[in-house]
Amino acid sequence: TDLTGAENAVFNSMILGLSRREAEARLPKIIAFAELERHQDAPLRTYSSGMQARLGFSVAVHVDAEILIVDEVLAVGDYAFEAKCLQTLADFKAAGGTILFVSHDLDSVRRVADRCLWLDKGRIRQDGDPESVLTAYLQGD
Repeated sequence: TDLTGAENAVFNSMILGLSRREAEARLPKIIAFAELERHQDAPLRTYSSGMQARLGFSVAVHVDAEILIVDEVLAVGDYAFEAKCLQTLADFKAAGGTILFVSHDLDSVRRVADRCLWLDKGRIRQDGDPESVLTAYLQGD
């Protein structure tokens, strides 16, 4: 059967460690953060990739994780959603969380990272503070 967006959020919250009761209690906040209230009962297969990414990010930030792995999620939202995600990441980091942020958006890297790793064909090209690494990346060093 097809899971709805809401069912998918509960299922994935449980995979990430919440009980069914906890996942269902957090569902309204997860759906609201993702801004998918009107679509929560639609099958997930009808969601655009951006809607799926919003839902996935929202689940991840609502399950009490210690580490977040974020891969290009900010590229799928409008400006207001991007700002909300960046603030959520800043709050998570300020609370002591660890973020592995994967992106080609250099401005987002500057806003999120306090350490930057430049990978090229699976090899580390540079590791250090974001400004130094991004400058080298832009210069092709």
